[in-house]
Amino acid sequence: MPLPPSGPREDVHARRLEMRGYRRADGLYDVEAHLLDTKAATIRLASGRTLPAGEALHEMWVRLVVDEDLRVHDVHACTDAAPWPVCPEAAGAMKSLVGLRIGSGWSSAVRQRLGGRAGCTHLMEMLAPLGSTAFQTLTQVRQRQPQAVDANGRPTKIDSCWAYASDREPVRLMWPAFHDGPARTGD
Repeated sequence: MPLPPSGPREDVHARRLEMRGYRRADGLYDVEAHLLDTKAATIRLASGRTLPAGEALHEMWVRLVVDEDLRVHDVHACTDAAPWPVCPEAAGAMKSLVGLRIGSGWSSAVRQRLGGRAGCTHLMEMLAPLGSTAFQTLTQVRQRQPQAVDANGRPTKIDSCWAYASDREPVRLMWPAFHDGPARTGD
């Protein structure tokens, strides 16, 4: 279902963000992001350079190499287009992610290592959705593992998002003992 119609408007900025996950022959996984920002009209950058309409303002790439536990083994990043000549130098800071595990606390750990002057805002912004992409890339691997539960045996997935709220239908179907919503009639 598309969004409702908008009022009259003018195209100003486009950001394209593509993420992909790959299984490697060596048993690891590559999870890659590509970010492309363009302007609909020619603009003058603070550096004094003129950026023609449709030309890349930002074009950046990140690859995380992860194992089945979502531990980062390597990081590659590059900046092909940016407003300032110094921007591509920030790619090296991404190596500080090696050894981290994608999971609870991932975004905080990324901000701690790459926030502010320590890294590039745009490269860092790609890492939260890249973490989700890594998680989705390994769905089949995770489905073969035992389900995570808390000390009371309650699946930790419950209440982790809208669909898995303890009173909603998916929880009733998957974990009926932990469903706390209204009982369904007519089953």
